[in-house]
Formats: sequence, structure tokens, C-alpha cells
Amino acid sequence: MGSHAYDLEDGDVFKPIHVIKPEISTTDVQPISISRLFVANVYQVLLGTKLSVLLPVVPFAFVAKFYDLDNPWIFSLSLIGLTPLAERVSFLTEQIAYFTGPTVGGLLNATCGNATELIIALFALHQRKIDVLKYSLLGSIISNLLLVLGSSLFCGGIANLNKEQRFDKKQVDANSLLLLLGLLCHILPLLFRYGGVEVAQFTAGSVVEMSRASSIVMLVAYAVYIVFQLKTHGQVSGLQEEETSNEEVKEEKAVIGFCSALLWLVTMTVIIAILSEYVVDTIEVASDTWGISVSFISIILLPIVGNAAEHAGSIIFAYKNKLDISLGVAMGSATQISTFLVPLCVVVGWIMGIPMSLDFGLLQTACLAFSILLPTLTLQDGSSHYLKGLILVLSYVVIGACFFVQYVPFDQANDVGIWLSSNELSISSG
Repeated sequence: MGSHAYDLEDGDVFKPIHVIKPEISTTDVQPISISRLFVANVYQVLLGTKLSVLLPVVPFAFVAKFYDLDNPWIFSLSLIGLTPLAERVSFLTEQIAYFTGPTVGGLLNATCGNATELIIALFALHQRKIDVLKYSLLGSIISNLLLVLGSSLFCGGIANLNKEQRFDKKQVDANSLLLLLGLLCHILPLLFRYGGVEVAQFTAGSVVEMSRASSIVMLVAYAVYIVFQLKTHGQVSGLQEEETSNEEVKEEKAVIGFCSALLWLVTMTVIIAILSEYVVDTIEVASDTWGISVSFISIILLPIVGNAAEHAGSIIFAYKNKLDISLGVAMGSATQISTFLVPLCVVVGWIMGIPMSLDFGLLQTACLAFSILLPTLTLQDGSSHYLKGLILVLSYVVIGACFFVQYVPFDQANDVGIWLSSNELSISSG
């Protein structure tokens, strides 16, 4: 998920629509009433995006929960309501970045860019629904690397048939290295189950311990990557190119104040947390009611709905032949989830006494490996065309079909890839 949102009509997708009446400034000679300032902020935050048409779904989700409607309705309304809220969080972090500077703003965007996935994961972890946690994070990685990147390359290739589409391969290399490190940390705990150890309890304990050690390594690697991206090698991340290629972005100013943006950000995060809890609470019942596997809902539906705005942004940038920015959105988000959110959940589970591991199961890990290796091989020559994008999208369709037909009732699929027996809980706590 990227940290920027852009407007469709200007070629920039879901960017705040600056149809602003005279800009409100705190330096004006005439005092501005608090009510007028509040109305202006509400207009910018709630109506400054075309996704505002989905905002009325949010109170409907609260009403459905209050009147205890069927869980599938609560799940659907909550899931749809998360879409505009996730986009607004990106907008608010961008506004705060105007005041904090690019470094702090970049770190804030990196932290909040996948806020929805993080909150859903933490709620699932707290309720010990480890399968929902793993599936949702795995789905976000696969979605960004195959669906988002693939559709961006495909649309960009179709729109630029007579142009050579090239990008800075250094950015791809940096993200690919971290993704491969994350893949290694997922494969090794999985192989513990096939290493010839006869006693399952000791194998489970080793998987959890190995996962915790690997998670610390990944968090260190991600911290170094942030420094690499924002400080020492900013040109590799494409940030400098974006600033020099779009003068309008450089000349923009914040449309709301720092305190207002911070207050709205906290409010939006609280609402996202409540809706995320609704999603986690009702996903199993929705799965059984619809006859759709929890794995398909978590791996396919959650990422598509939750990241719709960023997905559209990546496609439009590729359409404008700005592949470096599209790659930054798609691969950057996948890297953040793989090497930051996933190990963070393992560490948080460690603190909470929950034996969360990096063993996602054989089928899930194989799909993850394929999703990382295929884009890495596809982008190794620094050029793109529509066929590459089509292959990535079709690969995503095949993976989606795999999890769609693999329907397992929720009560028989608790925590794929890790055994939550009482013996293992005692081993991990010991």
C-alpha cells in the first residue's frame, strides 16, 4: 500500500479534491470562527475523496451491530466501510508530513500505510484466531505482488504500446532482497515439520522459537531498510524522482492544520479498530453462511477491499508510464507487510504468551514463494510490457481459485500451520 492518494480526473488517483473555497490560514488578519474551521476540516477530510460515497456504510455497520443483525451483514458492512477509512488515513498522514518533514513523514506513512491490516491482525491475535491473522497478511502480500503489480503493468503496457516502459531496477532489487529474506524466514520453520523429528511437541516448540528469532532479524532488516530508503539511498526508492517529475506535488501545501490532522487520524484509527473487530468477530459465521472458505475471504476479499484506493493509484501511475511510483506502491507495501507486520505479530504474540509462528502451512508458503519469485524474475531486466502484467494477474487468479475450492469448515481449520494444543502452549510458556 502506498502512502499517497491521487485524483482520477487530473490523472492522479484519489488525491484530495482541492475544490477549496478561499484557503483558510491561521495567519489571516481577520479571526476565523471555530465553527467555520471545523466545517472546512470536515469538508476536506470526509468529502475530499470520491470514496466518500462509501462513508455512509460506516454508521450502517454500527447500527447493524447495535441491533444484532445477522453476522454476514455486519461483516459485509464493516468490510466495505474500511475502504474509505483506509484511504483517509493515507491522506491524513500525508497532511501531517507537510509539517514534520519528509523523514518523519515517511516513517509515519510507513507505519500507517497498512494500518488496517495491522489492526485486523492484532485483533485476530488477541482472539487467538491465528489462521485469520496469517491469511490476511499473506493475502496482502500476494495481492500486492500479483494483482496490484500485475494489473498496473498490464494497464500501463496497453496504454503505452508505442513507448518503451522502463524503470529503475535498483528499487526492485532492494525490495526483492527483503522479500526473499522474509521468504527464507517462512520456509525454515515449515521445514522443521519435515526434518525427521519424531516428537511433535518438541518440533512445535522449535518452530515457535525459530520463528521468534527470525522475526527479530526481520525487524532489524526492516529498520535498516527504512534508513536506507529515507536517508542514505533515497534515490533508490524513487522518492527523488517523484519530487522532480511532478512540480505540482512540490508546490502543494497542507489543506488542514497539524492538530486537526492528528485529531482526525486518531479518530479514524479508532473507527478502523472497531470495524476491524467486527470483521474478525464475524468472519467465521460469514464463511459458513456463504459456504466460502475463511482462507478465500481472508486472502482474497480482505486485501482487495481494504486496499482499493492504493491499488487504483498504482494502476493510474503505470497508465501514465510512471512505473517507478507503481513499483514503489505495490512492492513497497508487500515488503512492509512481509518484514514488518508479520514479525511484529510474532513478537507481540510472544509478549502475550501466544505461540504465533512463521509456519503458514505448506500450500500457503508455496503460494507466497511463487508470488515473490515470479515478480522478481519478471522485473529483472528493468523493462515492462502488458504480457508480464497479464501473467501476474492470471497467476493471482489461479491462487484465488485454489483457496476458493479448498473449503474447510472453520472449526476444522483452526490455525493452519501451527498446532495449538495444550502441550505446545505449555512448551512455549516454558
